[in-house]
Amino acid sequence: MRQISAGDALVVVDMQRDFCPGGALAVPGGDAVVPVVNRLGRAFGTIVLTQDWHPAGHISFASTHAQAPFETVAAAYGTQVLWPDHCVQGSEGAAFHPGLDLPSAQAIVRKGTHPHVDSYSGFLEADRVTPTGLGGYLRERGVERIFVAGLALDFCVAWTALDGRGKGFEVVLIEDACRAIDLGGSLARAMADMAAAGVAVETSSALGL
Repeated sequence: MRQISAGDALVVVDMQRDFCPGGALAVPGGDAVVPVVNRLGRAFGTIVLTQDWHPAGHISFASTHAQAPFETVAAAYGTQVLWPDHCVQGSEGAAFHPGLDLPSAQAIVRKGTHPHVDSYSGFLEADRVTPTGLGGYLRERGVERIFVAGLALDFCVAWTALDGRGKGFEVVLIEDACRAIDLGGSLARAMADMAAAGVAVETSSALGL
């Protein structure tokens, strides 16, 4: 069992209405992880939430390009998957799931705020050079290991975990506190990439939480 210590942080990725059933970009079973995440939160002294926070007309929206969702376009930073409009700044869909109960969370990192750059990761935008500030925040709080949970496992959670490793943190994915979209084999690729990067995989029960 991995013991949670003062050098650990819980990073909860995009637990927002639009990513849960009934939302604009719903992850199947996304709301099922809410009670797991709430339970995890009681064990950590440092908790950070990420929040997708797009302006209207964002580059990642299919409607911006008059194309169908899940098609792709070429962006300056590479291939961009196009999504239904989701998590628009200030909208009900961008709000956290109403059942999320993490009163001791200290910080919210908003991402995807620039109109022409997407951001899956909680650490770096999709151009792979623009930081969100999460890495510095965690370092200043003395964090050495992060435990990652949230939505969606094969996109924003995986990118956050991988970039956490790239920033030099130990990273543990809490698998039962995540759900995936699994778009064209994306889940298998994400799990393979995380394994190759040294991301550990645990369940909440294995952690005793």
